[in-house]
Amino acid sequence: MSTSEKFSALQVMTDAPVIPVIVLNDVAHAVPMARALVAGGIRMLEVTLRTPQALACIEAIARDVPEAVVGAGTVRSKADAQAAAAAGARFAVSPGYTSTVGQACRDAGLSLLPGVATGGEIMMAQEDGFTELKFFPAMQAGGPAMLKAWSGPFFDVRFCPTGGVTLQNAPEFLALPNVVCVGGSWLVPADAVQKGEWARITQLAKDTQSLRK
Repeated sequence: MSTSEKFSALQVMTDAPVIPVIVLNDVAHAVPMARALVAGGIRMLEVTLRTPQALACIEAIARDVPEAVVGAGTVRSKADAQAAAAAGARFAVSPGYTSTVGQACRDAGLSLLPGVATGGEIMMAQEDGFTELKFFPAMQAGGPAMLKAWSGPFFDVRFCPTGGVTLQNAPEFLALPNVVCVGGSWLVPADAVQKGEWARITQLAKDTQSLRK
């Protein structure tokens, strides 16, 4: 797979049932963790910009794990988008949405999954041409019931719910026609990363394959 290959937001969402939400504190963990997820069938990897090492981790994965497609999460500004793209990210995920972030991702060549939690935010994202959205924080903002309610007025929008999603409640989300995939941190437990339990992470990734529609 060419590292220059472009992926749309929909392609990122449809590649697997779950996009792992990854927080890394040590660059040394980035490559073995990415390889463990890829070995389990998960290649779209969202590394959140929540730690000082995040950009270096994205760069390491982009360089050393070409079979993975690394993206940046917690993109909140134009500077975040530019830094993520420079590090080798191929897509971006934001916790909310502004037109500035949307345009910055377009300018940087990053597909964007904008975060939304209200009808107004969905409409703002749609006005700027985004129809594949992240519902965040999913459980706190209404869970599957909210997505069911949105399926009427926002019949042309597809969602990736993230925030409080687990292996146990993911099937309820994925059963909804307007949900393409879910985002979850359970694939990369902090203790497994810290201890280097890469086989455990591979197994957690493999377990998600049963969630396919």
